Amino acid sequence: MFPDEIIADGPVPLGRVLQAGVDRRGNPTRARFVVFRMPIEHRSANAQERSELVTWVLTALVANYLNLDPRTIDQDFPW
Repeated sequence: MFPDEIIADGPVPLGRVLQAGVDRRGNPTRARFVVFRMPIEHRSANAQERSELVTWVLTALVANYLNLDPRTIDQDFPW
């Protein structure tokens, strides 16, 4: 089971939230949303499916980061 900040499709992670923090030099960093390209490309058959999956993953990541229900961001979210 993956932590909440990782969006997965079964055993394959599709995206992740990297929380804000401090880098090695002591400088503050911003939160980042990471989308794993290869798992998304392998899971989608064409550009339309890829676009929908990227939208789904980003919506889920932003909702997780903001502690919201994904349907608050996108009413058509398939959860």
